Parts: sequence; C-alpha cells; structure tokens
Amino acid sequence: MAKELKDLTKRSVNYSQWYNELVVKADLAEQSAVRGCMVIKPYGYAIWEKMQRELDRMFKDTGVQNAYFPLLIPKSYLCREAEHVEGFAKECAIVTHYRLKNDPNGNGVIVDPEARLEEELIVRPTSETIIWGTFKNWIHSYRDLPLLINQWANVMRWEMRTRMFLRTSEFLWQEGHCAHATAEESEARTVQMINLYADFAEKMMAMPVIKGVKSANERFAGAVNTYTIEAMMQDGKALQSGTSHNLGQNFAKAFDVTFVNKENKPEYVWANSWGVSTRLMGALIMIHSDDNGLVLPPRLAPIQVVIVPIYKNDEQREKITDHVKPLLLKLKELGISVKYDDADNRRPGFKFADYELKGVPVRLGIGVRDIDNGTVEIMRRDTLEKHDAPLDNIEEYIKNLLEEIQENIYRKALKHREEMTRTVETYDEFKKEIEKGGFILAHWDGTPETEDKIKEETKATIRCIPLEGDKTEGKCMVTGKPSAQRVIFARNY
Repeated sequence: MAKELKDLTKRSVNYSQWYNELVVKADLAEQSAVRGCMVIKPYGYAIWEKMQRELDRMFKDTGVQNAYFPLLIPKSYLCREAEHVEGFAKECAIVTHYRLKNDPNGNGVIVDPEARLEEELIVRPTSETIIWGTFKNWIHSYRDLPLLINQWANVMRWEMRTRMFLRTSEFLWQEGHCAHATAEESEARTVQMINLYADFAEKMMAMPVIKGVKSANERFAGAVNTYTIEAMMQDGKALQSGTSHNLGQNFAKAFDVTFVNKENKPEYVWANSWGVSTRLMGALIMIHSDDNGLVLPPRLAPIQVVIVPIYKNDEQREKITDHVKPLLLKLKELGISVKYDDADNRRPGFKFADYELKGVPVRLGIGVRDIDNGTVEIMRRDTLEKHDAPLDNIEEYIKNLLEEIQENIYRKALKHREEMTRTVETYDEFKKEIEKGGFILAHWDGTPETEDKIKEETKATIRCIPLEGDKTEGKCMVTGKPSAQRVIFARNY
C-alpha cells in the first residue's frame, strides 16, 4: 500500500487529525499564505463544481435567477439592521485605506495615511444589506414581485480557529435573497428552499439530514425564523449543512423597500434568504470516508470509474488500450465520467492506492489474461470488495453498480445516525448520554435561559426543533416546565 495511506491517522485514534490529513492527502485543499484561508485544489474544486451545477439547476427550476453584488459593503449599510450588525460585528474584516506608498524611512511599503476612505467598507460576511439597498431600486409595484435572486460568491468571516472546508475565514457559497408581496408567500419560499437543500443532501450527497427550526438563540441575526438541515458526522457531532431564513419585513424596513400593492397602497415587502457553502465539502468527507481515504457518492465524484491497465510491455499495453476504447465510449454515452490511466510513470499498485484514497467509486483492473478470459476485475470503493465480471455488456453493469453504491452509502449513514440517536427524560441522564456523542432527543421549556444553562454545562446546543417525528408534549428535563415537543441536542462543528 502506498505511503500516503500508511500515514493516514485512523479515525478511532484521532478523528480530527484523520480529517485534516485526508483533506490534504486526497488533494482536496491545502493551507494558504493567508491565515485562516485555504487553497481549493483542482480535485476538490471539481467536487464543488458538481455540487454547484446541480444546486444551480434546482434553484433555476423554481424560478430563481443569478446575479452578482459587490464584495465591499459600506459600514453604514451593515449598521442599519441592529440584530444583523450585532451578529456579525466580531467577524468583520474592514477596508480603511485605498493606497500604499513607499516608506520615506526605507521600511518598504506602508499604508498612505492620506488615502483613508471617507466611509469604511466591510468585506461581506453576508450580503443582505447590500442586496436590500439595491432591491430598493428594483421594486416599486406588486408587479415587480416576487423577486427571486441568487448569487454564487465568496464571503469573509474572521475566524480565530479554522479547519479547511468546515470553518475558514474565507469560504465559497451561494446566497439566495427573495422579496415577496405577502408573508405567506415568503414563508412558503423559505420552507421550499430548506426542502430543496434536504433533497440535494440526501439524493446527491447520500447524506441523511433532519429538517427543523432553530431556537431563538441559534437563528440567523436579523431573522424572524431560521430553518435548518442537520447531519450527523461519524464521530457523533452535528453539522449544520444548510439554512433558510424568514426575514419578515426587518430588512425591508431598514432599507425602506416598499411596493404599491393591488389596492394602490404602499407596503413593505416580505423577505427571505437561504444558503449553503463549501462546508458541504467537509460534510461529504466526514460522513462517508474511512481509514483508507475518501468515499465519494457516485453522483458527486469527479471520476466515477477509473480503468487501470496491467501490462508488462508496450505490446500488452496497446492490446489492452485497443480493447478498452469501445468501453470508454459506451460509458461516456451513458453519462458516466471515466478515466483510463495508462500512465507509465506509476505502477498499478500505486494507482490502486491513490484512487482508493481519492474515493473513486468504481475501479477496473484489466490485463491481457482478463481480455482472453472475457472478464475484468472490479473493486467498489464503498465496501472495498473485489470481484470478476464479464466484459460483455459491462457498461450497464457499471451503471447499475454506481446506483447501488449511492444507495448503500446513504443507508450506511442513516443506520449510523439512527444508532446514535437516543431519547432521554432527565438532565442527569442527558449529561451522561451527551458524552457519548450523537443526537439526543429531550424536552426543553422553550426559554433561552434554560438553553444557555445546558450549553454552558454540557457544551451541547439545540440543533433544531424537528419538523417531523414525535410531537408528544412533555416536561423540560431541566426545569420541569411544560414542553411542546422534544428537540435535538448535540455537540457540533
């Protein structure tokens, strides 16, 4: 086995270290020269591109259009919505000057003190303020609504502790921003988008998620309500994987965005915003991968099938290549991304280990003897099982195998979540169970004070109030006060 795999820390020894090593060794990303920022490498970016393409298609199918808004936001804009600025104030990067000059004392280049901006600019931590400042110019009548806009962009949130993909100072994301004529339409869109994210997570990422509503403590700054999808990683920690926010009329009032309704009366518009980020890459790594490297769902794998020829000389290589060419064409016609790796600078064993590390779902090994026998060796990455299969009509077999792998890794992740989800009745029981990780279903009295107490004493937060499942009323595990339903607690990334 290749050295890269031998050096990969086992999950059971140090899960965090395993993750950090895997991101680098699988050629997904690396640290940059800028503190807290990462370089996403071509293989990692190819996965993000597949996510982006599918999400973009799903958004547009609901009537959303793409646009782009400035990276820099006037500080006065951010300050217009009180909760919003308070929520992001500690994470803001600020531009104060627009020019450098040579230091007259010979100490290199310095900021030109005479080039200070009249108004400081914020590197966007999110774009609600700049977008709503723009929407004021776009919306005048009910005929201009609904306005359904999305942008693919980068944002900056100055993080003290970073981990590639999961929490970086700069990250990539999409942010949707919609304006509506009624509260009901805005709420319907908010729910529609969290359902869309859940479908994407489960069907494309093979990642089971729980849809729910955030508590007041955990909701987005400036939102009336926040919907979330929560996933459980292999180490039992939760990962918030997508959010959709009902903003009510807060931002419309802050930026005076009104429209003339059908009764010819002015009214503030109703708003929502929704987004996912490259954090999904971290989720994809942590929920499926193993001690041998990445395990990628076929629908998001940049390379779904790799074919490695096994030969002793150029004559054998040419014979295998000629035999494989029709198969390559057939696989591509089926929409399957396939790579034929006949590079002669690496031995087959190294290639096998490398593609295993990178999570390629299906690997074919074929030699002259296989051609003579009319068979090919197949290895599926999810189970590491090898078997021989007839070369005849192998493309259809591979197509079905990819779907089987997609379904299998989803079932495996779902089984793990079910096994790591428990119900507790008392706070003492909760304190013991939370140490084991996983999702804990417990009653809570709905107050921020109780939620803060639990977080301070156990480091667990309310991940969401589930939209589906048991709605039985009960008593709060901490205070004994009435509880409308059980909520999900977990420690989280």
